[in-house]
Amino acid sequence: MLTAFANAFRTPDLRRKLLFVLGIIVVFRAGSQIPAPGVDVGNVQSCINDVDNTGIYNLINLFSGGALLQLTIFALGIMPYITASIILQLLVVVIPRLEALKKEGQSGQTKITQYTRYLTLGLALLQATGIVALARSGNLLQGCTQPLLVDDSTQTFLVMVITMTAGTAVIMWLGELITERGVGNGMSIMIFTQVIATFPAVMWAVGKDKGWWTFSLVLAIGLVIVAAVIFIEQAQRRIPVQYARRMVGRKMFGGSSTYIPLKVNQAGVIPVIFASSLLYLPAMAAQFNQNSDSPWVRFINNYLVRGNHPLYMLTFFLLIVFFTYFYVSITFNPQEVADNMKKYGGFIPGIRAGKPTEDYLSYVLSRITLPGALYLGLIALIPLIALVLVNANQNFPFGGTSILIMVGVALDTVKQIESQLQQRNYEGFLR
Repeated sequence: MLTAFANAFRTPDLRRKLLFVLGIIVVFRAGSQIPAPGVDVGNVQSCINDVDNTGIYNLINLFSGGALLQLTIFALGIMPYITASIILQLLVVVIPRLEALKKEGQSGQTKITQYTRYLTLGLALLQATGIVALARSGNLLQGCTQPLLVDDSTQTFLVMVITMTAGTAVIMWLGELITERGVGNGMSIMIFTQVIATFPAVMWAVGKDKGWWTFSLVLAIGLVIVAAVIFIEQAQRRIPVQYARRMVGRKMFGGSSTYIPLKVNQAGVIPVIFASSLLYLPAMAAQFNQNSDSPWVRFINNYLVRGNHPLYMLTFFLLIVFFTYFYVSITFNPQEVADNMKKYGGFIPGIRAGKPTEDYLSYVLSRITLPGALYLGLIALIPLIALVLVNANQNFPFGGTSILIMVGVALDTVKQIESQLQQRNYEGFLR
């Protein structure tokens, strides 16, 4: 591993790319620490230290690296872009115009990317308005009685909303710069950066509050979890595909063998994000309801707000399983794959081309999605189980969205660096 890193930095162009990525990350983290205009920094820090905010903003705060609750210029983080990308992926399936753009190749994908940018700015404007309004009313940090803003004038409100929306636009630009001039997917690296930004503080809090014996135990369990996640993330079912020989003029084409890789976790971390977001909706509705004695408000506050109740865990698990099947069904089309194979003379050994191939792919995909869904559900429940067993914070470092993002992005980035090293006859990271 160390030799591979040394070889990477010995290669001039790869070294420039890695240093460029590190420079962008430094700028990104610096922006996550600069407070937006109009924020009372002293009161915000005091409230963050005094209040354990386990409300409905944890997911957004995770993707902002803790910048949300500090009301910085990058407070929204990468979350608006993630939401916009997911919405566009869903719309591509249901809107024929977007589906046609997707099939146009690079030019169509460029237009879809532009639509994603516009939608990201719209969502950022809405989220910034909601967050600043909550900070203005004192509901952003539950239990905090100090004013978070210097004043509650309309001018301060508008300046903060515009600043946070512009911060999201800058984050998008930085991510695209990494993709174009650096190594790896820029947006994924930005998400990775924000997630690991809170990791050292959470681990230090575990050691400080629970003792260093518990810290060592959590670290050991975490290493086991990371190893298991790496194993599952790289697991795949390879379906063999054979291409028939064809005579074109005087030349023979085809006759090659390849495979279709179906990952066990075909959906990635998206189902966990979907399930978390959906579970936050009733909690948000209950929070803004003025009648706290209402039966449905009491039910939500008792069972669907904190993660230490069995009903919350069961609902969360079932939602993850459902969204895993849902997302896989819209991102992998067996009919389209079967038609493309038939068009280019490919077939699965023992399976006829056309409808039988489509049925076989659907059968394999449904069978392999089940362990993937169960795996995502169990990983997502680890922080909640830790909350019950050792009374840990819901932001337990090993488990849930954070560990899936950290391992997934790290593996993808390492593989891309490895491929560039192998092009220069260097030994890769993963050998």
